[in-house]
Formats: sequence, C-alpha cells, structure tokens
Amino acid sequence: MTRSRFVACQLTAFALVLLCAGTSTHAQASRATGQPKASTTDPRYRLRGGWNDAQEAISNLTLLAHRDRPEGFFNPSDAGDFAFVNTDLAFEGRYAFIGSYHGFQVWDVSTPSNPTLRLAYACPGGQGDVSVHRNLLFMSVEENKGRVDCGRQSVSGSASSERFRGVRIFDISDIDRPRQVAAVQTCRGSHTHTLLTDAKDAANIYVYVSGTGSVRSSAELAGCADGSPSDTSNARFRIDVIKVSLAAPQDARIVSRPRIFAGRNGGQINGLWRGGTHGAGTQETSETDQCHDITVYPEMGVAAGACSGNGILLDISEPANPKRLDAVTDPNFAYWHGATFNNDATKLVFSDEWGGGVGAKCRATDKMTWGADAIFSVRNRKLLAQGHYKIPAAQSDVENCVAHNGSLIPVPGRDIMVQAWYQGGLSVFDFTDPRKPVEIAYFDRGAINPAELTLAGYWSAYWYNGHIYGSEIGRGLDVLTLKPSAMLSQNEIDAATQVQVAGFNPQLQQKLVWAPSFAVARAYADQLERGKGLPAGQVTSINASLGLAEQQDGAARKATLSALAARLTRSAATAKDAERVRALAATVKGLADASS
Repeated sequence: MTRSRFVACQLTAFALVLLCAGTSTHAQASRATGQPKASTTDPRYRLRGGWNDAQEAISNLTLLAHRDRPEGFFNPSDAGDFAFVNTDLAFEGRYAFIGSYHGFQVWDVSTPSNPTLRLAYACPGGQGDVSVHRNLLFMSVEENKGRVDCGRQSVSGSASSERFRGVRIFDISDIDRPRQVAAVQTCRGSHTHTLLTDAKDAANIYVYVSGTGSVRSSAELAGCADGSPSDTSNARFRIDVIKVSLAAPQDARIVSRPRIFAGRNGGQINGLWRGGTHGAGTQETSETDQCHDITVYPEMGVAAGACSGNGILLDISEPANPKRLDAVTDPNFAYWHGATFNNDATKLVFSDEWGGGVGAKCRATDKMTWGADAIFSVRNRKLLAQGHYKIPAAQSDVENCVAHNGSLIPVPGRDIMVQAWYQGGLSVFDFTDPRKPVEIAYFDRGAINPAELTLAGYWSAYWYNGHIYGSEIGRGLDVLTLKPSAMLSQNEIDAATQVQVAGFNPQLQQKLVWAPSFAVARAYADQLERGKGLPAGQVTSINASLGLAEQQDGAARKATLSALAARLTRSAATAKDAERVRALAATVKGLADASS
C-alpha cells in the first residue's frame, strides 16, 4: 500500500474474462472491449457508513465474531490514522498475528467465535507485515522512523545508527514477552517479506525481502547505492535473501541479492518493464525495480513475484539463488501487488493495486479490468493469460477499494479463493475455469467515514483451519464461516474444513492434501451433480451407496465401497467430467482400504 491518510480504490469487476496473446516474456493480456460495468443494484452499493455502526451486506457467509483494535492501536479522533492501521495476518497454532504500522497483536483464536487478545506489542516502523515459524516471528520495517530498539521516539538525521529498516526477528517462545534476537538491515528496508522452507535444509529457513522504499545512504548502511542501472552495486532491481539458522537466529544475515529482473544472458539489471503505458487507453505501469510481494511454493519448486511492472515466475530449487523462468505484463495493471497459486500450481492469480490502495477505484465509472485480478495458467513453466476477476458491486467515491491479499479455500476439485478488497469488503470466488471466474460469497460494510475518503477496509482475508479471518484496517479483526449455497455445498465446506495445518503464512503456500473421507467423496459427488459431469441417476446411486457404507462397518463397508470404486472407474471412461469421477473413485477406494 502507498502511504496516505486517504484510501479509496475503484474496483468494479466481477467474473471478467480476457483472452490473451502469447506465453513468452512480456506476454500481454489482450484488451477487452464492451465490458460490463460494476453493479449499482448489488446490496453492497451505497451501504450506510460509520466507524462502528456501518451497515453490512453479507451473502453465503456468517460473521462469527468481530473484535475492535486494542487500546493503544488506534487514534480515537481519526479512524484512518496511518500510524495505527492493521496490516497483514499470519497464523501459528491457536494464534492469529496481526501486523500494524504501530507493532503487532496476538489473538488467541482457539475458539474462533470468541477471539481473545493475548498481546499488543508496540514497535513502530512502517507496514509491519508479520510471518511466524514455530517460535520465531518476523516483521517488516521500511519507514525512516523505525528504530533498532522498537522505540516510539523519532530518529533524527539522514544517517543514524539508531535507525532500523529491514527485517526484525523475535523469539516468541514466551508469547507474552517477545524478545528481539536479530535485526537484519537492508538498503531499501522491508515493505514485505516471504519465508521459504527447504525440505533439503531443515536447519535453516530463508527470507525473501521485498523493499519498495528509497535507498538509504551508504553513510547509514555500507554498500547501499542508487546509481544508474549500469552500476552493478545499485540497490534497486534486486531482492535480498536472508538465511536464518533455527538453532541460532541471532546470526541471521543476507546471503545473496539476486538480480531477478536482469536481461537474459547477463543483460542489464533493469531487463524488464521500464515504466509507462502499454499504448492508448492502457494503464501507466510502474517500472520493475522491486517486488511488492513474492509467494513461494516450495513443494512445487516455484515462486511468483508481483513486481511493480511485471508478474514473474521463479525457480526456487536453490532457495538462495532464485532464477526467473518467465515474466509477463498486462496493459490493465498499474502495479503488480500479490500472487496466489492454485493447489497444483497450474494457475496463478496476480492482483493489481491500482491507486496504491489509497484511491477509490471501484466506482461504477471505473474499468472492471483495472485494479482487478489477472488469472494465468502455468504451462511448461510459462505464464499464459486467461481472464480477470473483480468484485461485481460498485463502491462509492469515499471507499478505498482494489484487489488485495487473499488465499485458497481448500475445497477438493475446485480452485476457490477468499480475497480482501479494502472497503470493497471481502469476496469468495471460484476460478476453476480461469476464463470464467465467478463470485460465490461476500461480506462488506459501508464507508468508515461517509464524509470523506478515509483509509479502512480489509487488508487481508485468509482461510485458516475452517474459518475466514479478516484483518480490517480501521475496525479490527473479523472471523467468518462459509454457508452452503447453490454454488457451494455443505459437503464441500466440510471437506475444506477437514484440512488442518499447524500454521499458515500466506506467502508460503503449502500443498493441500485431503485424506479420504465421506465428506470429500460427497463433495465430488455434489460437483458432478452441479456440473452435470454424470447423469443425475448415477449421482443419486453414488450418494445412496455412500449413505449405505457410512452406516456399515468392517467387511460390509469395505465391500460396498469397493464395489462403488470399481463402478466409478468404469464410468470415468465415458463421463463428461472424467477427471472428477476418477478423483471420486480414488477417494472411495481410499475409504475402502481404510475399512477393516
């Protein structure tokens, strides 16, 4: 997000589809014509505003709990005071960690309907994005006011030994008494960061640092330079990689500074988008001299960088030496902001933070492909543009609204994501067909300040162990659950809830695995019925067999399930949706094998 007291962005898109041209470096999505406008009849349009009493609109979700920001983490006279806003979320065990420009908060969410504040820790320094790995908490610091000692007083002078810009590392073994054990300084500070675990190196973790701030002087930090792109010491056009020993985190240090934007075959370090428009009627797109965010997927060996003027795909088989595989542009994008893979890494959703998160970009007059998501397929380690998604409801000119942070919801057989849209609320959408994404649930509130554009809304919305958690910039923490609908069944929700993880850092994607269960089997059956992947009579018979088997045990259950698995395997040969039928057959066979 661009720092400003005011925030408004115009997100006016829904299930929009663009065809694209090319898979090579700098492939551009084709320009859409005759696009629909954002809806002004949607229930989210023109909601009554207010800080704590705004009108709400909700569909296919239940708001389980809301908690205001704690004392000391808001300005009572200014709801949008940038010095106190909530930022990104991370999870470890029963705790949700919320970053902030003022520090971080720890919430106990062991009872999701009743989150309780465990700790509010003041440590100003900028955006304050957090990640957690076991007993270590990592925090981004970018602003010049950041101090090594976490103090709240200012730092004087253009060069000071008291100033800190980079990544803090806290030991949170005692959750009530965090202890800063390392503070790794970087030339541009850390706007965001990404943890990377490596199965071949269990003793260490790596941190990819994305700095978007100005380059500090060499008088303050040796080795920092901001010269021309021909100067190989230039602190722009690179990322920083920190190596952290889990046994000795105090020894954390930068081990490489990869030039992931360089031209091919050792070309200039500024080898990607140079900034400017893509032609008449297109966006003014930022120069690629930084990444805003990098999402890593270690089990697939790849990462996706949302890097100001480009979306890039990286090979991370060597964690300290990521290599660019492909880079793309989109004439609709102003600033490539974030990225999310689907579970098998065959699709990639990039978000565009048009207006820096501080502009009203979801009005009825705004283009629905601007400030939206661009969806790509990943084939042979190349990116191919497919479509765009933007929330369908128009927002007012006093509501900041643009695509922001989200994560997958683990529904087997489908690609579903929940995403924050600042004061556009949060949206749950299906991108299984990347050319026809569709919204299936939402939650939104009216403007935090009906009189003027004021920073607020969801910074992040993530799924964690059966619930959606929203970090609301001005209002606090929300916890929601999905409700069944024509587009998402209770069986699909139950199957998603079955996936439990020990912790979750959204920029470190984990492979989702569904153990064979009746909920997973029924989820596939519901999808076959909804999509007419099998004749209705066959789906009815499948559900009857599952119902019978669930009432049985031992050999009887095994026999019923084995017979059903065999029948499904035969049906897959002629089924309209053969892939889903095979997935169902495998699940049923797994259930049969587990029967005794």
